[in-house]
Amino acid sequence: MENLPEFERKYADYLSEEDLKKIEALEKESGKTLLAYYTPPKPAEIDPETLKKIQALEKKLCVRLVAYDYHKG
Repeated sequence: MENLPEFERKYADYLSEEDLKKIEALEKESGKTLLAYYTPPKPAEIDPETLKKIQALEKKLCVRLVAYDYHKG
């Protein structure tokens, strides 16, 4: 995991440095990347054509994309 880029923390301003350290410690212990949401985002309602485009881009980039309509804290 040490080869991964630094996580963008500008959206995690409600977590203290101590909180972040706890999350990072659990990530290190488990070998898993954790996503923390203060309020879960609203899942996006995606039309079939857009879904096909997302899936094609996922395949091309070898990534998983997650779509949501908004994130309100």
